[in-house]
Amino acid sequence: MIDVHKKIHETKTLVAPNLDYEKSKPFDPIPIVADAINSKAWLICFDEFQVTDIADAMILKRLFTQLFDNGTVVVATSNRPPDDLYKNGLQRSNFLPFIPILKSRCQVLSLDSGIDYRLRISSNETKYFVNNDEAVDEIFKYLCSRETDCVRPRTFNIQERNVSFQKTCGRILDATFDELCNRPLGANDYLLLTQFFHTVIIRDFPQLTLSSRSQTRRFITMIDTFYDNKVRVVINAQVPLKDLFLRQKPDNLHLSDENRMLMDDLKVSQEDATANVFTGDEEIFAFDRTSSRLAEMQTKEYWDRTKV
Repeated sequence: MIDVHKKIHETKTLVAPNLDYEKSKPFDPIPIVADAINSKAWLICFDEFQVTDIADAMILKRLFTQLFDNGTVVVATSNRPPDDLYKNGLQRSNFLPFIPILKSRCQVLSLDSGIDYRLRISSNETKYFVNNDEAVDEIFKYLCSRETDCVRPRTFNIQERNVSFQKTCGRILDATFDELCNRPLGANDYLLLTQFFHTVIIRDFPQLTLSSRSQTRRFITMIDTFYDNKVRVVINAQVPLKDLFLRQKPDNLHLSDENRMLMDDLKVSQEDATANVFTGDEEIFAFDRTSSRLAEMQTKEYWDRTKV
């Protein structure tokens, strides 16, 4: 979807200025973007198909209708059945027409065995999830001994923004949780980091709650990106892996400053604040997958099969 948004922007930039708005209908870049996708592939496979972003939700119906009409074959896995996609999402009524289109064009098969195979293959060893600063220092020192660079800060230019980290060595990033998740970083930023680092150390990891949902969302996005790109992760936290995220909802969650600001921006009343973006249900659902992935990522088996 990041690529789709980029293509939409590029299409609008190239085509829209040449249109005569007095004579033409509103310009729709989706058919052009779909044709560009079809020019490269007739089969598209999605792993972990999900809809959590309102901008994605508004695009999917038009995009996939065009792709299907062009003869594209889609195969996808998802933790949610089609009827539950974007469940309780903002303005979901605009997304609902996409569901019958998806169900009519694709065969829906349930493969839920009730078994988390990541946990089954994981050993009991927790070498890369530690609560001891000295142990993390030793891991960093050992990893640096295998690099050809010195320990130094580095700055990356990401979409015309400078993002700095205080401690790196070659392809090793030694960062704090604040550096990685307490700044306005997104999927594009984390994807760029995977191009430079094969191992990321995360220090000073706090216990996450629904009161810190922005940081939680960034952490979920970051781990998804690192997992998909086979990045090794070392986490320094004072609580066990299973307690990284407290799922209990505060009684006044919908009255938080973050939610109040978002409600004002979207002109949503407190009585209508039942969307996942306000209730925290999406974070609870997504963090279960994150915990499963982390359980695998901190094992020797994962480290042995990642690329260095």
